[in-house]
Amino acid sequence: MRTLRVRETPGTSTKGAWLNVGLFDRWGGERGHRATLRESGVDAVQLVIDYLKQEASEPLQGVGRYFALGVAGSIAMSLGVVLLLLALLRFLQTETDTAFAGNLSWIPYLIVTVVAVGIAALCIWRVTKGPAARRRPASEERGV
Repeated sequence: MRTLRVRETPGTSTKGAWLNVGLFDRWGGERGHRATLRESGVDAVQLVIDYLKQEASEPLQGVGRYFALGVAGSIAMSLGVVLLLLALLRFLQTETDTAFAGNLSWIPYLIVTVVAVGIAALCIWRVTKGPAARRRPASEERGV
C-alpha cells in the first residue's frame, strides 16, 4: 500500500498535523488482497475530494469573515455619518437663531446636503484612486 502525506483538516484535534493517507496500489490492498481498479479509483477520487474540500474551505472561511467585518464596518460608518449630518443640521437650526429664519430656513438643509455630497465624493475618490487603483493593470486605467 502506498501512502501520501496530507495536512489534517482544520477543526480536528490534530490541527495542522501531517497524516499518512493510504492508497490502494495494484499489487496489494489494505488487507493483503489484490486491489481492484475500482477500489483504487474510488480511493483516489475520495482523496482528491477530501483535499479539495480542505484547500477550498480555509480560504472561503477567511473571505467570509473579512466580508462580514467589512459589512458591519460599513453599516457602522454609514450610521455615524448620518448621525453627524443630523447633528450639523440641528446645530445650524438652533445656534443661528435669526440668521436662517423666515425665508432663509432652507439654507441649513442646503448646507447639510452639500456636506453630504462632499463626503460621498471623497469616499468615491478614495475608492477609485486609493490602494485598489495601484493593483489594477495599466490597460484598465486608460479605459482600453
